[in-house]
Order: sequence, then C-alpha cells, then structure tokens
Amino acid sequence: MKEFSIQRLSQIINARPIKDSGVFTSINTDSRNTRDGDCFFAIAGENFDGHEYVNDAFAKGAVCAVVSKNIKISNGAGPLGAGKILLRVEDTIKALGDFAAEYRRAGNFKVVAITGSVGKTTTRQIIYHVLSQHFRVVQSPKSFNNNIGVPLTLLSAKPEDEIIISELGSNHPGEIGYLTKIAQPDIAIVINVHPAHLEGFGNIETIAKEKVSICEGLRDGGVFFVNGDFEILLDTCRSKGIAFKTFGKSKKSDIRADKINSERFSSRFTIDRKEIVLPLPGAGNVENALAAWAVCSQFGLTSDGFADDVKTLKSVSMRTELLQIGKLMVLSDCYNANPASMKNALEILAGLDSDGKRRTVFICGDMAELGGQSEELHRELGGFIAKTKVQLLLAAGKFSKTTAQAAKKAAGYDLHTEIFEDTISVCNNLQKFIKETDIILVKGSRTAKLEKAVDKLKEIFS
Repeated sequence: MKEFSIQRLSQIINARPIKDSGVFTSINTDSRNTRDGDCFFAIAGENFDGHEYVNDAFAKGAVCAVVSKNIKISNGAGPLGAGKILLRVEDTIKALGDFAAEYRRAGNFKVVAITGSVGKTTTRQIIYHVLSQHFRVVQSPKSFNNNIGVPLTLLSAKPEDEIIISELGSNHPGEIGYLTKIAQPDIAIVINVHPAHLEGFGNIETIAKEKVSICEGLRDGGVFFVNGDFEILLDTCRSKGIAFKTFGKSKKSDIRADKINSERFSSRFTIDRKEIVLPLPGAGNVENALAAWAVCSQFGLTSDGFADDVKTLKSVSMRTELLQIGKLMVLSDCYNANPASMKNALEILAGLDSDGKRRTVFICGDMAELGGQSEELHRELGGFIAKTKVQLLLAAGKFSKTTAQAAKKAAGYDLHTEIFEDTISVCNNLQKFIKETDIILVKGSRTAKLEKAVDKLKEIFS
C-alpha cells in the first residue's frame, strides 16, 4: 500500500484523534510477519486474539496498532512516546473494513469482484494469469474472501497497481452485501449458484439472492455479469430490477462458449469462433474460463489474445490439481467441497481413465455446512459416484459413510467401499488398499483435511 498518515487513519476508523503522529507503510494482522513501519490490527478470532500479540508487533517494528481492548505496552516494545501508538476502536474488523473502503475509494485502480458457489479461486487465477500479462494486477492471496481477507487484499495495492481481483465469499445472508460495499467493484461477476453453506442459508433461493447482492457495491458505470445458464440467477436479477450481462453455454447468453470438448488433461471450446485450449480438464473449468473471458473482455482483450495467454495457465494448488506421484495419478482437490464441486471432480476423474485400464479411486471426505440437507445430499453423491464407475471408494467421516452406503447400493458393478472414522484412519490404511497404478481423486471440505492423505500418498509412493 502507499504510505498513510496515522492521524488520517484515526479519523477514518473513528479512533481517538492524534496530532502529528507520523505514518505507516503497510497493514498487518499477523505479528509473526510484522515489519518496520507496519500498522498492526489486533483481530480476535476463534483460535487466537491479536490483542495478545500487540507487544510482539511493536517489538518487530510496528509503529501503531488498532485495538478494541485495553493494552499494556511492555518495556520491550518501547514507550508510547517512541512512536508506539494505540488506536482504540469498538470493533477492529469493522475498522479494517472501513479503512479498506476509504483506501479503495481514493485509489485509481479498477476492482474485479468474483463470487459463486464453485470455482471462485480458479476463475480468479485465470483472470490474474491473463490480465497480469498486460497490466499491473493484484489478486487475493489464497482465498482471502471474507471480512478480513477482502480488506487486506484491497490494502495490499500499491499506487502504481491498475487492477485488483478479489473473491467474495459468504456462509450467511448479508456477508457479500457488506464486502461489495468495501470493494466497490468496477466489474462484478457471479460464476454460478449451487447448494452450498445450506446451514447458513437454508435454500438455493436465499443463496441466489446473496450471490446477486454483489452488484450492490458496483461503482457508477460498473458492469455486472451472471451465469446465464442458471435461471434462478436471471429470475433473481429481474425481480430486483438489476441490469446485468450474461455468459454461458445458452444461445441467449451475451458471451457464449461453443463446441465444448473436455479432454483428459485439458478442455477446448470456442468464443467468437476462436478456439480456446484450456490446460484444465472438466466442464466446471470451462465455466470458470468463460467467466474469466467475460471479465478480461472488459479490459480490451481480444479472443485471440485471451487464447494465447490462457494456454500457459498452471493448475491451482489443492483445486483439481493433477499430481504424478510415482506411477500414481492423483487429482488433489482438498480445499473445499459441495455437491456441485464433487460432481465436477468426479467427472474429471472418469475422464482421466481414458483407456479403462487403470483403477479409479475416490478418497472422499464430508461436505460441510449443508445443514438439514446433509444426509440427503451425501446420499445423492453416492448415486453419482456409482454413475461415474469409481472402482474403490475410501470414505472418511460421518456423512461420507452415508455416501459410501448409497454408492454401494446404486452400483450395478463390483464397487469396493471402505468406511473410516476420519482422515487419519484413511492415511493409516492407504498402503493396504492403494495400488501404484491407480488414478485417485482426493476431495472433501476443509474440515476433513484430506491434504494429509495426499501427503501420505507422496510418502508411500514417491
């Protein structure tokens, strides 16, 4: 970020006014990474409280800290008179958002805001990969898509940066509306809408309303895209009188993909009669790439230029990331899971066994935050597993047990299923069940921590 006055910050976040108090050069919420000149925001989370680390931040060079509790400055951090300034507010997370909104308002950069039930991070990475070859672009580090991550992304922009790309996530109503008013996007896009976080939303109609609320923060003259293949998104926009453009496979879409062909390790489709070769397999990734093109087209890129830029794209860590571990082929998709992303990943798995000579294996974790529909949706997943002819299913978790039982019942072939209490139990039995020539999908919600299974496969078969 650009150098900023501590006095001006105190005015923005409604902290006690300070005169002639100097400047800070960046924002930090992690005392372990604090550097000289930082402003440290003390955030209280479920597993930590940043107020306990204010002195550590000061000792490492922070010049001020935003707090909502009484803090005693230790001798090791230096006296307050030596530039160690505390700014007291009611809520440090709100203060962070207020500051980010003002910083964005004063900035000259364009903001792209992305939401959807599936594919936000992959879409962000595609947009970043393409646009960064033509502009100075900042993107969310990892999936910084909440009320802390979005402000930090905006505040990371330097004066010379031209575009910021940010994901906006939500697990309860009102979250995206709050975040979009901070981000104030020039382009907002809803990739899709599927049953996800039902524990907080209850039904798909509420999810659609939440996703569409991303347009509420659009700047004057801003552009709003939605996936035209989802009638519920179109109906929601129309019922609210929202102006929008569409992308999708439908002939009615403003931006359309034709001649879609999913291959073993890639996908092909055409836009404006130009063939796009995407080095990511699966229909879901075609959807992500088309959403990315909708955004990139607003910055003056041609379909020819997009095709040239996207062909060098790399896969995203832990999101349908294809790994070669010895002779094993592993599709690592451990970051998150809901019914739609599970089906996308299973379709990719089925495509990887192109000659039918290798065994397909699914190491399946629970899908979290599905509320009262958890049992039903895990049961439906079992039917889809049988449809894609998975040959070995290793299920980890309470709800994955339901999935395994449903898959076994639906399979009209010899499906081998094994049920485990948790991921650690799966890891302890991998050597017993996995063959070195298998093709394996590893997928579940973050709560399952299935990256441990990928690490164990590397330990055994590398």
